[in-house]
Amino acid sequence: MMPLFRAIALLSAAVFGLSLASATAQDKTSPSPPPSQLVEKLNAYVGCINRLSERSYESRNRYFSWAKKTGPTGKERIIYGTYTIYDTSDCKKNVEKANALEPRDADLEAAASAYAEAVGTLEPLLKETDEYYEQENYKDDKMAKGKALHPRLVAAWDAFASADKKLRAGVETIKDKQAAEQLAALEAKEGRKVRYHVEALMIHAKRLLRAEDTEKPDIAAITAALGEYEAAVKAAEEASGRDGDAKLGSFFMSNAKSYLTTAKQLMRRVRDKVPYSQGDRMMLGGGGGWMVEGSPPRLLRDYNQLIESYNRGATI
Repeated sequence: MMPLFRAIALLSAAVFGLSLASATAQDKTSPSPPPSQLVEKLNAYVGCINRLSERSYESRNRYFSWAKKTGPTGKERIIYGTYTIYDTSDCKKNVEKANALEPRDADLEAAASAYAEAVGTLEPLLKETDEYYEQENYKDDKMAKGKALHPRLVAAWDAFASADKKLRAGVETIKDKQAAEQLAALEAKEGRKVRYHVEALMIHAKRLLRAEDTEKPDIAAITAALGEYEAAVKAAEEASGRDGDAKLGSFFMSNAKSYLTTAKQLMRRVRDKVPYSQGDRMMLGGGGGWMVEGSPPRLLRDYNQLIESYNRGATI
């Protein structure tokens, strides 16, 4: 069982349009900062992740699809090089601005600064590497520079992965707490209508991703998360259009069910110890893993599509 590529799941900073407030702010007796400040703060961090993380991990995956863990030798049958990433200057500026906003959170702000520094280091290094392999300069120096670049690349990717994980964890801790509180507030105000069921579905979708996003899968935990998510999908579908309530769009429900199907396929693969075929392994190692049914990349693709359909509007 290969680990899920957890680092490239899309994030969404706002929690269904209701106000956000950090745990730290709520524990204080002073007035909470305007919700828009926290949303702006989180949006800056999430913006960096959604723009830069996927490409950063793809650059590493592409490199190691042909280079050994110990580095290139120059004797490889195929040499792909690596990918570059997008400009990181906006991320750095946005993080610096966000770190000054209330509510202040030293750990979260430090994680954001470390992320910006890590991707800022990775950007020029990947450009240098890409140019070296694109120009096939390894044919002129017997891979000397390629060998010298290898430890720098590994160190930069490791630093980035660590920073990415910490920043995501910090953002998600705030979002998880607020999502639960706001779901309860929504139920108290409106009851369990369509909007409630959509938000509950998204909360359970994230929990399911986390249950299957591990190097040591726990079938009991995955099965429980699957059951909760499936029940949430069914409840949302049954509430749609009931008693004059809003009707959920086919696009949203289709993505919700596709995600459920893939999650079940992955659970069965883990539970029944179903190996990947040679063709599957080639796609998984070459960036086409989303085409493999019951695979972590396919699950992640379907989860991201669910996030996108939610962001567009569940009634569309």
